[in-house]
Amino acid sequence: MSTSIQKMSRLQLTAMVVGSMVGAGIFSLPRTFANATGPLGAVIAWGIAVTGMYMLARVFQSLAERRPDLDAGVFAYAKEGFGNYPGFLSAFGYWTGSCIGNVSYWVLIKSTLGAFFPVFGDGNTVVAIVVASVGIWLFHFLILRGVQQAAYINTVVTFAKIIPIVVFIVILAFAFKADIFSANLYGGDLVGNIGQQVRATMLVTVFVFLGIEGASVYSRYARERSDVGAATIMGFIGVTGLMVLVTLLPYAVMQRADIAGTRQPSMAAVLEAVVGHWGAVFVSVGLIVSVLGAYLAWSLICAEVLFSAARTRDMPSVFGRENANKVPANALWLSNIVVQVIVITTYWSRDAFSLMLNLTSAMNLIPYLLVAAYGFMFARRGESYDGRPGERKRDLVMAGIAVVYTAFMIYSGGMKLILLAAVLYAPGTALYVWARREQGLAVFKPVDWVIFGVAATGAVIGIYGLATGRITI
Repeated sequence: MSTSIQKMSRLQLTAMVVGSMVGAGIFSLPRTFANATGPLGAVIAWGIAVTGMYMLARVFQSLAERRPDLDAGVFAYAKEGFGNYPGFLSAFGYWTGSCIGNVSYWVLIKSTLGAFFPVFGDGNTVVAIVVASVGIWLFHFLILRGVQQAAYINTVVTFAKIIPIVVFIVILAFAFKADIFSANLYGGDLVGNIGQQVRATMLVTVFVFLGIEGASVYSRYARERSDVGAATIMGFIGVTGLMVLVTLLPYAVMQRADIAGTRQPSMAAVLEAVVGHWGAVFVSVGLIVSVLGAYLAWSLICAEVLFSAARTRDMPSVFGRENANKVPANALWLSNIVVQVIVITTYWSRDAFSLMLNLTSAMNLIPYLLVAAYGFMFARRGESYDGRPGERKRDLVMAGIAVVYTAFMIYSGGMKLILLAAVLYAPGTALYVWARREQGLAVFKPVDWVIFGVAATGAVIGIYGLATGRITI
């Protein structure tokens, strides 16, 4: 398949962003927020998240336009700004987080089916794991047939899955009851002040915004480089509106405590409370379409990140090979093997979906932080800003806010998730050692030893916590 056939239009790139962002998270928002806060806290949380993620989106847009030579997105910016090992950690963290996110999709699909077929339980029964495993490999062989074919399917699915979300919003808008919304405003009988309530919701906002960089990751397939930034912003604005409405409108039709007590996917339970059982069925079907579409998009992204890192010799060269259809086959195989292994481990998890959601966010935040920090460094140096000081100042401010936001999100996640992330980061360094040995290069610089030492220490503490029960999953 020729390279020209592989090129994506602006519409396809935008669909990649929307398809990556609209997945499992949006269908779980009502219960997730109601467990932590009321409408006021939700508005504040979304205000912080939208501001921070918009700034991050603008950093991606600016870097896509000013550094077109860096065509691997998240990983390339971290490497350019901070060196080989931090760049590898960014690629590995983003790739691993994406694999974990893919597991959350299968868990939620099976949990949704569990409401109608008890054999699936909460998505982590033996039957659920077997069915999910079949799905993993069906998608695997579909993608092996070609990226362009998979991208086309993703575009069609993206439009299809937006329909039930829009219907949900319209129905709840007509059912809006001001007195119920007012009673829920401050969270009712929730313990903790507004600040504590807001912090409890922040990590889920990161999860639902994951995929904002979907066009950037696939920038090497863009017909026009300018389409990458435009697709990122267009997808971000559209999806943000949907997520805010899905979060707030349920507070106007049900009491907060009742929303918090619903089964995931809580969007289905909320619509069922308003229109009857057909509402749950309608949303459940929409969820399955949505999540399968998101899974397709993220499977593409997983393989692309690993492939791009191998192309730049920061991952073992074996993962930089393509098949006859120009698909990074070896990278796809490793990604899906990892997904398969994690799906099996969900059998022993008490709340597999929440764990996958939070750990995905934690793994992706470090790559996001490095991108924001590189954007700040780039604007501060003034490269490519000759004669345009206003644009430089604007980009400097936006990147600075993105740095503060991503650092705050890491803090909000708490020490448990940081330690669990370290448990994955430290042993993952073996891939970096493999790649460096392959090239006959020294593995670490002095500063890299410090970074590895911190990751290894965190991993030891995390493993000890898991072994003693101080950290539970």
